[in-house]
Amino acid sequence: MFPRSPAEHMPLRTTDRDFGLLWAGQSLSLFGDQFMTLALPLLAVTVLGASPAQAALLPFALFLPFLPLGLPAGAIVDRLPRRTVMLVCDGVQVLAFGAIWVLAALGGLTFPLLFALILVSGCAVVFFQVAYTSYLPSLYGEAEALHRGNTRLALSESVAKALGPMAAGPVITALGLVGAIAANMVSFAASLASVALIRHREEGATTPGSAAASGTGREPGWMRRDIAEGLRFALRHPILRPVLACGTVYVLFLSMVETSLVLYCRNILGLSPGWIGVVIGAAAAGYPIGNLLSTRLIRRLGSPRTLVLAASVSVLGIVAMPALGSLGGAPGAIGLVAGSIVHCVGEGAFGPTSITMRQVLTPAALLGRVGSVQRFLLWGAIALGSLLAAGATALGGLTAAVWIGALGTVLCLPALLQRGIRAAMTSAPASGVQQDATRESNNSQ
Repeated sequence: MFPRSPAEHMPLRTTDRDFGLLWAGQSLSLFGDQFMTLALPLLAVTVLGASPAQAALLPFALFLPFLPLGLPAGAIVDRLPRRTVMLVCDGVQVLAFGAIWVLAALGGLTFPLLFALILVSGCAVVFFQVAYTSYLPSLYGEAEALHRGNTRLALSESVAKALGPMAAGPVITALGLVGAIAANMVSFAASLASVALIRHREEGATTPGSAAASGTGREPGWMRRDIAEGLRFALRHPILRPVLACGTVYVLFLSMVETSLVLYCRNILGLSPGWIGVVIGAAAAGYPIGNLLSTRLIRRLGSPRTLVLAASVSVLGIVAMPALGSLGGAPGAIGLVAGSIVHCVGEGAFGPTSITMRQVLTPAALLGRVGSVQRFLLWGAIALGSLLAAGATALGGLTAAVWIGALGTVLCLPALLQRGIRAAMTSAPASGVQQDATRESNNSQ
């Protein structure tokens, strides 16, 4: 076990209050983000005159910063108060989307400006995500409580994915695309306020890791050493390595599907913005089911078996999406919803399980760096997948991009079934998140 003494000695009421604030702020921010799922590609195509291939580059701009900044962000966040990092990042998001809103309202927005501001937003996302997932274990030191927290946060993301696009359609109809951008800016302002109200402060947040422990502080080369330490731990770990490999392959190809889906519904299926929101939102209804099932599956099957089952279900649903969508029209839309619900059930169970395993198996001083390895790989894969989607759309059309992405996700299963996961699956199922993963980790070291 990895002790997190500050969290273990915090009063329960204070911990729950602070988590509630973090949860509320993230829920509002995630809900606002879903407006952008519809608003950004439609804004680029209908207002700025961009092509579908250019519109597919906007997710690339959002996630591109994870490639150069993902690993350094972990080293930096491990040396700073994580709550402060979250505050700064939320402030940058308010400014970035505020600028998009003002420029769009005044008619001064161009596609290069939109791309640049989304790039700035992506830089803030890098640091916020690393700080955010590293901060939660300081609130909850016990594995079961930590998993409950991760499940609730994942549930908020799931509900936002389900209801956000549905709400975005009527909002866009009533207020226009500019109004949807303003709503996202307000959601980041709400997240900023909620994080500012959190009372908990981490102990020793500015001096974690081996560099600080050895007294080297910030001597030349500290960032390289800190990044290397996080990489070695994550990529040599018998449980974390296959989980990271699976997630990277899966996200690379899934992002091709998701990047193309809005315009696929519009151009291929001929759906209106309102119905596109219904299709995407209803499809995400599977996420809460998977989130709520994850704890029960872990107790029954153990964490490694839960991950394999969840990944298999998710891949099955993704491959079914273009197959059923090829029916066209209303049947195709219904088929997309059905396949995506199945996929989202699997992903909803995989997400909180893998995050909790990473947090439990990682020493507190390495949380930021190991988290940044995961974010670098997974969110960097989103950037590359969006770029692949743009290329596939330009060369073969939207249907080809969706099919390539769907079939490519199958490759995540052999990436997951490496020796560490296979060995853990053959052992007796544990009663919780921590025991089965820790047992296999200790046996392999």
